[in-house]
Amino acid sequence: MAISPQEIEDLIRAAFPDARITITDLAGDGNHYAAEVVDESFRNQNRVQQQRAVYAALKSQMEGSSGALHALALTTKAPEEQE
Repeated sequence: MAISPQEIEDLIRAAFPDARITITDLAGDGNHYAAEVVDESFRNQNRVQQQRAVYAALKSQMEGSSGALHALALTTKAPEEQE
């Protein structure tokens, strides 16, 4: 069963309530998404730490072959100082 962009955003938002989150359906099939998550909590973390934190928020939907979310291209970063 496919997952909606809003469901992905809701899962990420639960872990990162103040983040700027952009979800894009890459293939138009509801299975392959890109997400950009910009959050202050990522400051002074390396990219691996940032992405692990986001994937942890999505774990329930990515587990095993029965997970609703099959592919996610993930970009994470802290906000720019001028934002």
